[in-house]
Amino acid sequence: MCSVGDSFGLELEGGMEPHEYLCNHCGKSFKGIGAGQRCPKCHSTDVKCTE
Repeated sequence: MCSVGDSFGLELEGGMEPHEYLCNHCGKSFKGIGAGQRCPKCHSTDVKCTE
């Protein structure tokens, strides 16, 4: 299923809130959920949670 231009408005259960991450390689900040985040710009796994 595809959502063009809009999110699905999903409710996440169990405290799965998005966290803010910062890529140590290229400096891009982004939001993500869960462990093993990868930078959406350079695809590096060298990221840190900034919250």
